[in-house]
Amino acid sequence: MKRFLTVRTAFAAFVVGVCAVGYLALAPQSKAMFSPGVCTYYSSAKYKTVVGQQGSGCCGETISWGTITQYRKCEPMYCLDVLCPNDPSEI
Repeated sequence: MKRFLTVRTAFAAFVVGVCAVGYLALAPQSKAMFSPGVCTYYSSAKYKTVVGQQGSGCCGETISWGTITQYRKCEPMYCLDVLCPNDPSEI
């Protein structure tokens, strides 16, 4: 009886693991931007005419203007020398 419970528990754990991996694999991928960073959107695949930007700045400010297209280039911002006005560490 004890062996049956052990096998049953192991099988249940296996099923839960498979379901979790399946859920994560099939879940829609987020298009969230790394923070801080900005995505620049272009009018065509030539990447010459900027039509918009979205992201967040070094102090958490929102960057959002223009049009979102499928032609984008995203990059992180490196904020090594920026002092944010509401930063609690400055107090």
